[in-house]
Amino acid sequence: MEELLISIVKGLVEKPEAVNVTVDEKNEEGVTVYHLHVDENDMGRVIGKQGRIAKAIRTVMRAAATRKDEKIQVEID
Repeated sequence: MEELLISIVKGLVEKPEAVNVTVDEKNEEGVTVYHLHVDENDMGRVIGKQGRIAKAIRTVMRAAATRKDEKIQVEID
């Protein structure tokens, strides 16, 4: 899952070497939280107008997690 998130975001940003993902342990609800860190100048590219790109990234990640019977959440930091 982490590799999928990194590969999606690296295609969007100007500085792909600055893309970093940290993963939290499952919380009491069984949700794994992925924290996405990008360069400050690339933040707008990842979020998109009115959050559309961020929403699309979260949708794709949730769909992939569902196929593996997991619950995830993507936070863009």
